[in-house]
Parts: sequence; structure tokens; C-alpha cells
Amino acid sequence: MLREIAIADLRVGMFVNRFCGSWIDHPFWRTRFAVEDVRDLEKLRSSGVARLVIDTERGVDVLPAIAPADEPLADLAPAPEPAPAPPPVGRDYVPAVALCRRALTPLRSLHDSVRLGRVIGTEACERLVDEIVDSVQHEPTLLVAVARLKAADEYLYLHALAVSALMVALARQMGLAAPQLREAALAGLLLDVGKARLPVELLTRPARLQGDELALMRRHAEIGHALVARLDGAPAGVLAAVRHHHERLDGSGYPDRLRGDAIPLIARMAAVCDTYDAVTSRRPYRPPWDPGLAMRHLAQTPREFDPLLVQHFVKAVGIYPTGTLLRLASERLAVVIGPGTTLLTPRVRVFYSVAERHAIEPFELELSDPRCGDSVTGIEPPEAWRFTGLEKLWLQG
Repeated sequence: MLREIAIADLRVGMFVNRFCGSWIDHPFWRTRFAVEDVRDLEKLRSSGVARLVIDTERGVDVLPAIAPADEPLADLAPAPEPAPAPPPVGRDYVPAVALCRRALTPLRSLHDSVRLGRVIGTEACERLVDEIVDSVQHEPTLLVAVARLKAADEYLYLHALAVSALMVALARQMGLAAPQLREAALAGLLLDVGKARLPVELLTRPARLQGDELALMRRHAEIGHALVARLDGAPAGVLAAVRHHHERLDGSGYPDRLRGDAIPLIARMAAVCDTYDAVTSRRPYRPPWDPGLAMRHLAQTPREFDPLLVQHFVKAVGIYPTGTLLRLASERLAVVIGPGTTLLTPRVRVFYSVAERHAIEPFELELSDPRCGDSVTGIEPPEAWRFTGLEKLWLQG
């Protein structure tokens, strides 16, 4: 199918069929070719050509435009297929699982309102904020662990819930006051609200985005900031977190390439929490990182993430968060089921003998108990052992 477009809409992967206007008005000896890289794109955009025709059967089509914030979007996502039944959970996890289920309705409603161009209604989110703060105050790690088990169709919503819980856990560890805990929770829920204005096909793409598509995805921070700014009395901290949660200390982030202390504190907090949950969640284009390895990544990139905030984050979530696969001195493998009395001695469930290369009957160990006679020697990547379903071991509580 042939489609006439403006030169501004041209992107890598399109196939140029012909230029509009006289051949003397452009510098190209060919009129039919694929735009294969950014250099081709830049050359075309600087050529003076105003419009051209593309062949969508031989290359990619134009991306749907982002509608203004007050204009409904017609391409609503199809109803998601029912998620598979979750594994059975232990008594400790029942309240966290229930909260995750309850949170889906208001968070879906929030994003649907944004897509339809309605004013954001935060009443339901404010009630959810109170529940998140209460849950984290009771037990900082349970809600975060459960929210990490996202189905693909729930990612956007439960990512918001998990980041909100992580923000509260971090703010609590930093000793911030109750109003700041609620502000941190609301910021976490709204960080990615701008994604609701992006084309559905961009959000569900089962591959890493590149080029123009990546640039479009990165606009979600500015779009979200504009949406939240319309709310009466929107907290300044929430606005700062929504706009700047992808900024990095070395200036490599977006949208404003801020550096160091120029990035607001709450946005630096959001950068840590958002990154941790994103990399520990399963995505269509990559498996989830082990929580312990994700924590190590944050600690080893001080040019991007505030080292002091990472220290607080480690204390809040643990060096070995729930779900981390560990190798023990006894040459057995265990999965972390909860925090212990120190950061280095979590509660674990042992389930595999490395020496004998086979599974063993699972049993629990309190590594902080000197009588257990065992200790952590390192973190193991689950994919190296081809383990699947580790969550069944720690969800038993």
C-alpha cells in the first residue's frame, strides 16, 4: 500500500517509493530504497524534500499519532486474556496478594481515563496509597515480592504498585515523615501514567525499542508530567518524580539530561525503585533478573544512581531480597523467603544439592541462627540452573 507522508514522519525501516515534486528538487539519484539507518534518515530530512510516498508492504508504516490529552483514543487495547491461576501462597502472603488483586481495578481505571482524555481521578489512587503505606509499614517486603509476579497484561499496573511500595519502603528507611511517605507512594503510582497516551502497539511490542520508537516511548515522562500538572494541588514532589525518574546522575538520562543534585531527591528515589522493579520483572524480550543481582547492579553504578539512596534501599529491601537464589557453604542451593536478623543472614528454603546434582526435600533455615551451621557464599542466576517456578518455593511463606 502506498502512503504519502511528510518528511517529519519518516523513520528507519520505511521504504521510499518516490518523492513528491520534481526530481530536480531533491539530491537523490534513486527514488526507491529502504531507509536502513539513522544516517539515511538524517540525509533525507535535511534534503529539502517536504513530502514523499512510502510503500507499507515493503517497509514499516507510520506510527499512530499521540492524541492531545483531552482527546479520546480510538485504539483501546483489546481485553486481555485471563491470567493463569497463581501458585498457592502461604498465610503471610495472603494480604499482599489480595491487595495486588484489588489494586488492578483502580489502576486500570486510571489509565483508561487518561487514554479517553478524561481528567485523572485520583480518589481511588489516594485510597490505594493508604493501603500501600499500611502494608509496607506492617512488612516492607511482602507486597514488593508479590507485585513482582506480573502477568504480561498486568505489567503496567502492577509495576506502578510495586514501585509505589518500594518508594514507601525507601522513604521509611530514610526516616521521612508520614506525609512524605504518602507523597512517595502516589509518585510511584503515577510515574508511568504518560504511557497511557502512547500507541498500544508500542507498549506491547515483544522486543526492545530502538530509534524513533524508543524516542517516542521516552516522551512518556513529559506527557505524564503535563497530565499530572492539570490536577488541582498536585504535589510538587509527585510532579518532579513523574518528569525526572529517568534522569541519571551523570547526565545520561532524559528528558532534561539533569545531573547530580539538580535531580530532585524524590526523582532520584524513583530512579532506584523504578529500575529495580523493571529489571526484576519478566518482559517479553528478556527474563527477569535475580533480585540479588539487581541490587548488585544498582550498587555498582554510582554514576547513575545516588549511592546514599542505594544504601538506604538495600537496608529497606535487603541485600538478598525475597526470591534471590543463593549458594550456601554446604554446597546446597536455597531461595530467600524473608529477611533475617541481619542483612547477610536471610531466612531461606533449601531445595537442591549441588554436590549430588538433584533436588532435595525443601526445608527452611534461619541463617542468623549459629546452630544452623551454614552461610551464604554467593548469588546464583536461576537461568544458569534452568530453574523455573522458584516463586512456588518462596510464596509458601
